[in-house]
Amino acid sequence: MSDQPDIIGVRHHSPACARLVAARIRRQRPAFVLIEGPADFNPRLDELHLDHRLPLAIYSHRSDDASHHGSWTPFAEHSPEWQALVVGREVDAQVRFIDLPAWDDAFAALENRYADSADHAHQARADAYERALGERLAVQGRDALWDHLFEQDEAGDSLHERLHTYFVHLRGDDRGSLGNQQREQMMAAWIAWAMRQPPRDGRHGVLVVCGGYHAPALQRLWAQQPPASAPPEVPVPATGPDGLVRHGSFLVPYTFKRLDAFAGYASGMPSPGWYQWQWEHGAGADAHMLGQVMARLRGRGLPASTADLIAARLRADGLARLRGHARPQRVDWLDALAGALVKDALDAPLPWTYRGRLRAGTDPVLVQIMDVLAGDSSGLLDPHTPQPPLLADLSAQLHAHGLTLGQGCQLDLLDPQDRHRSVLLHRLLLLQVPGITRTHGPAQAISDTFEERWSLARPVEQHAALIEAGAWGATVGDAARARLEDALRHADRGIAGLVPLLNRAAWAALPAVSAAVLDDLAAAVASEARFEVLAPALGELDLLRRHGHMLGMQEAPMLKALLGPGLDRALWLLEAPGQVSTADTDAHVRGHLALRQIITDSLADHEHGDSAAPIPAPARALAVWQRKLANAQAAAVSRGASLGALVGLRERVGVAVAPLAEEAMALLQGLAPAQMGDALAGLLALARDRLASEPTFTAALDTLVQALQPDDFILALPALRSAFVWLPARERGALATRMLALHGAAHLSGRVLTAAVPGQAPADVLARAAQRETEALAALARWGITPVQKATP
Repeated sequence: MSDQPDIIGVRHHSPACARLVAARIRRQRPAFVLIEGPADFNPRLDELHLDHRLPLAIYSHRSDDASHHGSWTPFAEHSPEWQALVVGREVDAQVRFIDLPAWDDAFAALENRYADSADHAHQARADAYERALGERLAVQGRDALWDHLFEQDEAGDSLHERLHTYFVHLRGDDRGSLGNQQREQMMAAWIAWAMRQPPRDGRHGVLVVCGGYHAPALQRLWAQQPPASAPPEVPVPATGPDGLVRHGSFLVPYTFKRLDAFAGYASGMPSPGWYQWQWEHGAGADAHMLGQVMARLRGRGLPASTADLIAARLRADGLARLRGHARPQRVDWLDALAGALVKDALDAPLPWTYRGRLRAGTDPVLVQIMDVLAGDSSGLLDPHTPQPPLLADLSAQLHAHGLTLGQGCQLDLLDPQDRHRSVLLHRLLLLQVPGITRTHGPAQAISDTFEERWSLARPVEQHAALIEAGAWGATVGDAARARLEDALRHADRGIAGLVPLLNRAAWAALPAVSAAVLDDLAAAVASEARFEVLAPALGELDLLRRHGHMLGMQEAPMLKALLGPGLDRALWLLEAPGQVSTADTDAHVRGHLALRQIITDSLADHEHGDSAAPIPAPARALAVWQRKLANAQAAAVSRGASLGALVGLRERVGVAVAPLAEEAMALLQGLAPAQMGDALAGLLALARDRLASEPTFTAALDTLVQALQPDDFILALPALRSAFVWLPARERGALATRMLALHGAAHLSGRVLTAAVPGQAPADVLARAAQRETEALAALARWGITPVQKATP
């Protein structure tokens, strides 16, 4: 019996490592094959051996009302871990996963188990080691270095020894991050347990397959573990704030595109399609790859002639000999293809010289080549694979509502059955299910549009996404609510990021969320620093609260939780001194409109005996608007809007004031000409129904404008013109008719004043031209020059 385990450090998804693992298991026929993988899945290992099509992954999740975390353990046929599973079963070894579950806190920052993330200090040291080794061997890049060192060899003891040496130098004496230390303690405990087991059917030996980063530590740690008669216990997930926690693991179909390092995968090998061809075809992979690349380029209309193909072949062979490769490797082919096919200067680095997603400006030929080498393989689960209950619930709901994936539908939101169909589809949107797309429909939940059109496609990644969505809940409704709460927790701070999510909640008929999320929503409102953002958003939420009957959102708790503190915050922000920028003028006025509507609705609620309305007494709002109106340092648009907001509210609470026309004219007359239009905009936006039809105000405004000096009129004109945009077309026409009557031109149509100025020059441009002409004539007069007047024929 060997007194040492055979610990094989591997690079995840490396064909060379996969061949090494398979060969050593067949040769040694160990009693135990231990694999870096989620130990909570051990009772269900048989699921991995159903008739699946690779790639696939184990998706592990943990969630409560405060957080959600999901992590993947992906497998391809050329993955060392997959070969350990298959060949270990083939030789009748006891096969076990030995790592912590992927929902454990050790994986809190990881989306895939094979990221092998180290702390920053170690990563810098490992990068320096690989860079120095690459410079010594004249190889550029981590992936090219790996291929150069390992992928061209057959599986044998020399490969094992060189892998061990490489990973020992890569790890050095680094203890690793706290999460990696916890994982390595768990894996070491499994190794120690297996090593101390009696012979099984006369067989001895323990073979361990793990990420190369962990191998040196496990070689040292396993002997330090205390004796144990039973395998290590799988940790139980810590409970959330409410004492409830959802966790589990399911097999999901995976794709090479998700596995590719160039798509953002944090570990493993780039271009998984290339390495799968190496696994399947060996030396024949080159011809297969060339055929795929040329077919893709020609199909996209990109240059790929037979001469280019011959040139690429010759270049690849030459580069391989120059670099000491028995036959061209991946980087040899990529360099050769780039040299033969790319005819123009590059605007971005060659994609294989860095890690991560392709950079903007990458040559289209290179984009297509990298996509071909990534591969288009998609996994498919055996029909007998256990799946989360969400899929069964969705199937039942689709059948009950007469919906079929793969077909589109058109819905009338006034029809109760169609409304239920819409709710289900919006819940699938919240779950981010691929293929579910609303192609037409209202932008806001409360709208005068009552028709939706949906595309219900069935892309290959949909099945995997539905299984992963099952981590959020057992039914579509529960899962969508949990997903909504997570989105609300992680939305951009401030209410602007919350309003779109609350509209989505309305469409999906999800009015209730947890108390913890309600606290987060209140905190988001309290953190908003701009009146122009907060107040208009509150208007949208109040609209949902009061008129969301069909959506199930009327009096929704989360809307009440936002509106009360939100109004208090908006009034506080409104009272702060300061000017309003031109860009914010429109939003500022809409904020006043929203607050006035909320206060009016609150008064109506209390008048009808609804004391539960979430808005405080209007006295404070009236006081804030009154102080804003009286503050000569406040922005003119804010003073005008404040007066407009006070008009109807003061009458409802019985406050006696001067006639509105007199008060409005007193405000305008006290302002500089350049500010008159801003104040008028605020007035008309909030009190147009009273002012625009008031003859006294019309006459007084006309007198005020007529009294302006030419220079002052030029300054006032742009804002004055903008102010009348707040009047609907019919009311602008009526005002124009009254203005014509004031000037004795009642016989003319109001269109004379409301029609667009012909040509390219608007009215303010013509006014400025007239001003410049007057200035020019005055300058000529000062020099004693009189323009020649043309004789009248």
